[in-house]
Amino acid sequence: MKRLFLFISLLAALAVTGQERIEPVPFGDMEQWVVRYIKESRIIGGKTRVLYAIAPTDTIRKNVAFDYEKSGSPWTVSSAYARVKGIEKASGTVSPERRGKGWCCRLDNKMDSVIAIGLFKVRVMVAGTIFTGVTLEPVTSAEDPYGVVDMGVAFTKRPIAMMLDYKAKVEESDEIAYAQAKPKVTWKKGRDAAEMYIILQRRWEDKDGNLHAKRVATGYERVYHSTDWKNDHRIPIYWGDAITRQSGYKDYMGLNAHIMKARNSKGEMTQVKEEGYSEENPTHMIIVCSSGCYEAFVGHPGNTLWVDNIRLVYKD
Repeated sequence: MKRLFLFISLLAALAVTGQERIEPVPFGDMEQWVVRYIKESRIIGGKTRVLYAIAPTDTIRKNVAFDYEKSGSPWTVSSAYARVKGIEKASGTVSPERRGKGWCCRLDNKMDSVIAIGLFKVRVMVAGTIFTGVTLEPVTSAEDPYGVVDMGVAFTKRPIAMMLDYKAKVEESDEIAYAQAKPKVTWKKGRDAAEMYIILQRRWEDKDGNLHAKRVATGYERVYHSTDWKNDHRIPIYWGDAITRQSGYKDYMGLNAHIMKARNSKGEMTQVKEEGYSEENPTHMIIVCSSGCYEAFVGHPGNTLWVDNIRLVYKD
């Protein structure tokens, strides 16, 4: 009788599994990386920095902008090559790390410094972040960090969950640093966290080139405590405004909680304004995994998030 019960339970589990389809997000297995060697200007030390991009395996040994759009990968990263008033700089917060026989992605909160002998010293708080979209290099200014990030990729499907493996090391501090490309770092009360989320939008452009969107679906999770690897972790995706009725709903999950910019049909960077909820099919998908949850240049140094095997779950 016990064997019969186990057999029936196994059949039931297989039946439930058969109702779902799991599809990997391209390059979401973190097995392919571009390695970039950037030589910084002599005035700020002349060091060679290593940057990484999630794209078909390659090595680049010169100071050139990386063309994310032509790479064939939907992913871009917070690590970037900058050329500001002739000074070349690189900042790396995303890197591959060994996991078993393969690789995962490591994201780090870092306090980066730029020191020019006898001229200036500034500090910048940078969170390690990967997201679907395009970073427009070289970065030429720190004044508008979102102005070089074309958020989202074309997408028309209807997943019910995002699945991934992740591990986190979170500094359990009640202070966060405001290091906004200035000599002085200001500490204020706050609690940083790693976060992982997916947003589906239906976008359109008006006659003046402005970009509008309806929020079609949302899946969101923040990680406030350190944890070992959690494999096949599921983040449910709620369609329309359903997420606003969940017990764990927070304002940062809602409309326009994040600054999102994208290029319009003229190639101009424009803010994407969310103007309500809809359950229509989406036109764009934004997936973000980050070691910090605050806006640019704000957070707690030391947080680390590892992610691997990012997939989407569909109901058959």
